[in-house]
Amino acid sequence: GELMRLALPMVVSQGTFAVMIFTDRYFMSQIDPVHMAAALGGGVASFFSFCFFVGLFSYANALAAQYLGAGEPKKCPKVVTQGLIMTVMSAPFLTLITFLVAGVFAGMGHDPAQVELERTYYLILMSGALITLAKVCISSYFAGIGRTHVVMICDVFGLIINIPLCYVMVFGKLGFPALGIVGAGISTVVASLLALLLFVSFYFRKEHRDRFGVNESFSLELRILRRFWRLGFPSGLELFLNVAAFNLFLLMFQSYGVAEAAAAAIVFNWDILSFVPMIGLHVGIISMIGRFVGARDMARTNEVMTAAFAVALAYGVFLATTYIVFRFPLVEVFAPPSGDFSAIRNLSAFMMIGLSSYVIADAVILVSGGILRGAGDTRWLMVASVTLHWAMLVAQFFIIRVFGFSPKVSWLAFVVMILAIAVVYAWRLRSGHWRDPEALERVMAE
Repeated sequence: GELMRLALPMVVSQGTFAVMIFTDRYFMSQIDPVHMAAALGGGVASFFSFCFFVGLFSYANALAAQYLGAGEPKKCPKVVTQGLIMTVMSAPFLTLITFLVAGVFAGMGHDPAQVELERTYYLILMSGALITLAKVCISSYFAGIGRTHVVMICDVFGLIINIPLCYVMVFGKLGFPALGIVGAGISTVVASLLALLLFVSFYFRKEHRDRFGVNESFSLELRILRRFWRLGFPSGLELFLNVAAFNLFLLMFQSYGVAEAAAAAIVFNWDILSFVPMIGLHVGIISMIGRFVGARDMARTNEVMTAAFAVALAYGVFLATTYIVFRFPLVEVFAPPSGDFSAIRNLSAFMMIGLSSYVIADAVILVSGGILRGAGDTRWLMVASVTLHWAMLVAQFFIIRVFGFSPKVSWLAFVVMILAIAVVYAWRLRSGHWRDPEALERVMAE
């Protein structure tokens, strides 16, 4: 019951993010397949560009939960302050990354029209990167102290702003010019800013200020900052390297042609719509495990594990069944108003079968990873996950570029990688190394 109380608002919250992306790409599909492929490529590239900082700052969840469990609530908002300091310090690096990545699209063999759209969408999203990172930090904090309903309210508010604003800006309604993919990017940045401002209003509410000592938290605390960096850095580096591997795989896969790029966009749209809500459960797991690790209550961690696997596996089985049975109707949702859709339909339907086979593996990965991350086992997670992702990327290079195998072979190799990660994470969880008292002392040390 406690897990679901924490996780359900985060499922809704993460679901709003998935719906936002899904809607943007759906609107692009109603223009043409090139716009839809560009929304996928530009969106993935933008997340790649700041995902290291997302992984780093999202560890505010576990840190705040650990301090709360250890009976030190006044340290929780100090985590936010250190995160915001690092957010400001990231600005020069983000500027350099944006300059470097913006030129990548032209070198990946994409259609020239797609390249220009991808680059435009990417630059607009990167203009709001600091807003996104500040929002990640403060939302992770609220999740860590168990106030996930605040995260849900703010993210739902952002979604309510984003969808109608995106519609009128993309298609030129209510007096707006038809901006296409530019409108999709601008509406995303505006919605993120308004959601961040709502988070700030919750942060400075009197009840919250008094309980956690918010007014005394605005200072540089080197011990907390070092601990934030020590435990969060592996998470950030893991996310960066994994997203880099995925992004490069996706760009190589899109080089098969526009039909293959559109098929990938369709399948990953359904993937993210189902996968991202599971991240809500993952966030809830991190919060609860972090709290019980801080309190040294390992018996409660066993209860969290049992409950989390029961929920996640049931959800995974439901998704797998849905994707197999309804794969053609789900693909048809993205059929454009005119033009030949048969090649895209057939490849997408095949890829949906692969998607259905790894959604259960995703459930195992997110539960196991949430437990290990909440317990501070971030260095092992980084090594294991990065190794498997980059091994997949090397295999994809040979499959696509060297041997010229078909898109179906490439997709099967991707599915095998997901299954392998699930097996390795489950093994680590079962081994119990993360429970070792000495390891837990190192995690809690400042």
